[in-house]
Amino acid sequence: MLGLLAKLNQWEELTSHSALHNVDSDQILLMNGISWDIYETLLKSCQNISHYRFKYLEGTLEIMSPSRRHEVDKKIIALLLETYFLEKGIDFYPLGSTTFRREAVARGIEPDECYCFNSEKSIPDLAIEIVVTSGGIDDLLIYQGLGVPEVWFWQNNQFLLYYLRGNKYEQINKSELLPDLDLNLLASLVMSGEKPKVLISTFRQNISR
Repeated sequence: MLGLLAKLNQWEELTSHSALHNVDSDQILLMNGISWDIYETLLKSCQNISHYRFKYLEGTLEIMSPSRRHEVDKKIIALLLETYFLEKGIDFYPLGSTTFRREAVARGIEPDECYCFNSEKSIPDLAIEIVVTSGGIDDLLIYQGLGVPEVWFWQNNQFLLYYLRGNKYEQINKSELLPDLDLNLLASLVMSGEKPKVLISTFRQNISR
């Protein structure tokens, strides 16, 4: 465990280097052969370090330091979705980047954003991931083991949606949970670069028509 923390400290020093401040990509560290106990201990050790995200899949650990673009897109999507929920009278529970994990299936993840609908549950109904840098753990394999019904990826300026049918995800064109949501409109607003106040106002005008 001490060796793992030392490696993490070295990685943190590297990613905080001034030359990387303007790099618009997520920094990802992958390690294999990590036991569940070490994963849980690491989560506890880093619970006050908000700029790391942890994923675990059957002995492989991913630690990510999100980029500025990652965090901006995540917040804009959350603001717009929550505006939609409020405008449409949808009963929702925002769980943010809560850690969800199940030792029995050796899986754990911290979504970028996630929501329960109608009531608060142990596992979210909808999880959203912002993909800026590829090459990490397959998030869908983690979510499949956790039993999350619907997962969205924001990648290359578009939404990719998956719905869990049985024990496998099926790619879908529109949300099963939010069938009336115009994803093309949502994507265009996220890409627009407008101020959040303008985005919310524009979105409200469109969804109230």
